[in-house]
This record gives sequence, structure tokens and C-alpha cells, in this order.
Amino acid sequence: MKLFGLELSIKKALSPVYSGARLGANNSWFPVISESSAGAWQRGETIEAKTALAHSAVFACVSLIASDIGKLPVRFTERKEGYWAPLDHDYDQLVRKPNSYQNRTQLFSEWISSKLLHGNSYVLKTRNNLGVVKALRVLDPKTVAPLVGDDGAVYYRLKSNALAGIPVDITIPAREIIHDRGFTPFHPLLGVSPLAAAGLAAEQALSIQQGSNNFFQNGSRPGGILTAPGTITTDTADRLKTHWQDNFTGDKAGKVAVLGDGLRYEALAISAIDSQLIEQLNYTAQDVCRAFHVPAWKIGAGPAAPYSGVEAMNLAYYSDCLQALIENLELSLDDGLNLPLNQRTELDLDQLLRMDTVTRYAAYSSAIGGGWMAPNEARRKESLPPVEGGDSCYLQQQYFSLDELNARKTQGSTA
Repeated sequence: MKLFGLELSIKKALSPVYSGARLGANNSWFPVISESSAGAWQRGETIEAKTALAHSAVFACVSLIASDIGKLPVRFTERKEGYWAPLDHDYDQLVRKPNSYQNRTQLFSEWISSKLLHGNSYVLKTRNNLGVVKALRVLDPKTVAPLVGDDGAVYYRLKSNALAGIPVDITIPAREIIHDRGFTPFHPLLGVSPLAAAGLAAEQALSIQQGSNNFFQNGSRPGGILTAPGTITTDTADRLKTHWQDNFTGDKAGKVAVLGDGLRYEALAISAIDSQLIEQLNYTAQDVCRAFHVPAWKIGAGPAAPYSGVEAMNLAYYSDCLQALIENLELSLDDGLNLPLNQRTELDLDQLLRMDTVTRYAAYSSAIGGGWMAPNEARRKESLPPVEGGDSCYLQQQYFSLDELNARKTQGSTA
């Protein structure tokens, strides 16, 4: 069978990577990987990614990280005499427009979102008749299953996907998939989403918000107790309860109730813990931030940043949260595009680590004055056109090396 420009004929015994683990129900890794809290898989509890996204902190962390990485330009570089020089590459167009329905920003945002929410990103490579990669498409992780052959070779079973150009269910070799995975504590081919640690916090926050929503739908009135002067049957109690809920709660709260036969309504007071909902929501948001390694102040979920400058804040955010994701993406692209060892992809971090204007201009001035940056290099970083003679480095004439000064001193004493 020919697909993606390749002739595929796999006739091997393949085993799912999660079989035989003896860690969860049906000897599967998946209950452990998808559990939202400790012991959740024993109780049959899981949290779906789309459910977790309903929590604002999860949505903020995932969308922030994905958009910040997705907006970074990609460039190819080549190693020359000890440094990496920019390279015009045949894959420049592929990175710019990876498929018919996405640009670079959209592809990388989906790539990172899949990794954060599911622990794995599967990117399908589509080739032309010459075997050259012409398109990249991020697949739904739920439609992909890693397999291992008897000889240790890795394959991926894909479900049909019209958008990705997969007409039927098929098994393909690992070389046709770029598999970027997160933390892998259980199996090297299966990454774990931060939701494995943040799922309980997200569920707790959603429960708090749902409870608050029900409370306010009831006119901000707590529940209460209907008491009768004598003994009543269960049927009568149920009838009175249903009548009260249907006529005096929800959107009918606040209406006048007429009580007879000695009935009396006593409203329950709001407990002290209800007044701590804001604190609990802040805690769950900060717990989610810990799992995603996002500084809480970055999404407005904690105290102000402990840094005074923009550069320091961006650097802390990059080193704590984004660096590992970015470097894994770069290495995955290098391997997936089969780049030689003297070539690599780089995400341009200038936009991410951009300093404030005053600090940035002072750094340029110091670098140009120090003789290790040409004026046009600084102008290029500021999207300014080059100037004549600006491609050379300059150094003030009065600067001399100590060896040269000592040599002059020796020559003077000799004379």
C-alpha cells in the first residue's frame, strides 16, 4: 500500500507499548498516565483535557505557553568555524506553511497544546514521490497508538483522518512520525501531561465554581429546613420538599411563601468555609501553575513578580517553563527533517527575552563600543535597514593589549 509517498508493507507481530505493565486496570499504563489525582485510577476517576480547560488557570497556562512558543520565528543554521551561521534551507517554505490549513504559528501552538494536555505530540510527515517532506500535520493523540515490534522497532497505529490525509486505519514506521513527548516516568514512549498532577486542583476549582453558580442561581440564599410541629410521613415530607424547591428556589427565589399547619422555615447560615472560596480558588490556580511550571504572577494568580525589570521576569519565565519545551521541539524537528549534524533549527528567542527599550539600547551601545557587534547587527534586531559601512566591527584606537603595551615599554627602555 502506498501512502504519504511511501510504499508500506508491514508484516510483523506488533505489541502496544502499554501491555503487560500490571499497573492499572487491564494491565494498562493509560489509567496511571491519565489519573487526575493519586489513586484516581483505582476509583475509576479521570479528567478529560476538554473538562480541565474549563478551569481558567489550566486554560491560561496552556494557551500562554502554546502562543508564546508558537509566535517564535524558526531559522535554520549551519556550523561554520566554531559558530552557527544563518542558512537558507530547502525546508524554509515547509516551516512557513507546514500544511494547507495552518501556518507556522498555528502548527507549533497545536503541537505544544497537545503535549501539555495529553503528554504527547504526534506530527505526521507527508512526503512527495521523491521522499522529501512536504507537509507536517499534528494528529489527535487519541487516534495514535505507539507499537513495538519483536525486534524492538517502533511503529505507530493511526486511525483514519480525512484532514490529515489518512483514508483508512494504518500502521506506519516511526520514521514517518515526529513524536515529541513530555515527562516519561512510566514508559519511554508515553509522555505524561501536567494534568496528571494538576487534575485534582482543576476538578476542585470547577466544583467550587459550580457550587457558587448554583448558590447565586438560588438568589444568593443558602438552603434551609422546613419544620412541622408534629410527626409527618415520608411521603408528606417529600411532597413539601418538592413543592418548596419548585416554587421558591432557583429563578423563583424571593417569592412570598405562605406556610400553614404550623410549618416553619429556617434558613441555614453560610458556613465559614464558604467565605474562603476566593482563597481556595487562588490555591487551586497556583497548584495548576506549579504543575505547568508557569509563574503564578504570569496569569494573575499570585502575588506580584519578585523581579523589578522586564528582562528578569522574561528570563525567569523562559528558564523555568519554556526552555525545555523549546529545546525538545527544536531537537524533534532536527530529527524529523533528518538534518545533518552540522545543521539545526533554532527558535529565535529575541522576541521572548526582549529587554525594555533603555536597557536594550544600552546593551547595543556596549556591544558595538566593545568591538564585538557590528552596527548593522543591532539595527537588524530592531527591524531597521542597514547603513553603509555598518557591517564592520569598530573599536576605539586607544585600546591596546597589555602585551603590546609591555612591548612598547621594553622598546623604550632599550632605546
